[in-house]
Amino acid sequence: MRQQLVDFIVREWLLVGALAALVITSFYLQHIPHYDWPKLRPVFLLWVLFVVIKGLENSRMLGHIAQRMESGTYLAPRMVTLSFVLSMFLTIDVSLVTLLPLLLGMRISHKVPLAILVALAAHAGAALMPFGTPQNLFIYSWYDVDPLEFVRVMTPFAFGLFFLYLGATFWVRAESTPVESDELKPMQKRYAAVYFLFFLLGVGAVLGVVPLFFAALVLFFAYVADQRSLRVDYALLFTFVAFVGLTDNIRAIIDGSIAQISHTYYLAAGMSQFISNVPTALILERFTDHWRSLLWGTNAGGYGTLIAALANLITYKLFATYGETKELRRFTYWFLAGGFLSLLAATGLHYLFFDFIHYYPE
Repeated sequence: MRQQLVDFIVREWLLVGALAALVITSFYLQHIPHYDWPKLRPVFLLWVLFVVIKGLENSRMLGHIAQRMESGTYLAPRMVTLSFVLSMFLTIDVSLVTLLPLLLGMRISHKVPLAILVALAAHAGAALMPFGTPQNLFIYSWYDVDPLEFVRVMTPFAFGLFFLYLGATFWVRAESTPVESDELKPMQKRYAAVYFLFFLLGVGAVLGVVPLFFAALVLFFAYVADQRSLRVDYALLFTFVAFVGLTDNIRAIIDGSIAQISHTYYLAAGMSQFISNVPTALILERFTDHWRSLLWGTNAGGYGTLIAALANLITYKLFATYGETKELRRFTYWFLAGGFLSLLAATGLHYLFFDFIHYYPE
């Protein structure tokens, strides 16, 4: 029993750490963190997407798509570009939850660096649109930003980093490993079609164009007809729930201690490394009129540590679930290195466009 507890703590250290921080901050504030449906809605939608992707995996649809994609040329540039475009229009979470299991199911060389570039490119693409990330949506709504101005402001950030990642793919020789035709079982086309329809409904719910009720049908179908698809990473979902409460506590602790803000970009990027970029946006948006620097800072701050953005936690846990265990440590080291290099690159772009050529007059 004791060994099982130790194994659980080692395996689910993110969940344990988030719960510990939640309990400590709650005792410090002497109050229970506030939970409401708008805060828990993203967690529910992630649950739906996890079940859908599990269903597509069980139907062997992902395996067949992976086999087709891995046999083509220029796989690395294609995957990075696809990640950038998907996250631009379908949000960063949908892009990661869709592409990483697909990529990690491929029989290719240099899978670790390619997975890292795909995850980093999702950050860049999502930064371009107001609905691409939660912090973008908060800033877009709070400052009542014109949509075209929002895209204009983030274009150098998004495309500057995208071309950096695209260039890096030419050093990643992701070559396919021959797979015997009988290694892959036939696709269960009926289940594949159902879960593909559910995938479209889930994406529609994320974008707010489909009522949440239709997304909930995914869970009902899985419970009634395909309970294997309900075997998803619940530790990650509970980690997100803990982070929602922790965000509420951190906001209460820090709120009253900020009297004056200068250098908004650097403050936002730095705070994000320790408390995540979404609570950073929630805290700072009421203390500064420099929304362009805040927008850049929270998106750049999503790179770096594993807790700098919830998307980083998704990336880590998806690799832990679908990737090879022996590669997890190497993946983590290189993912952090890539994140901090991206943060430096974003800071250089910020200096160039804000301080040097004054492209964004505040």
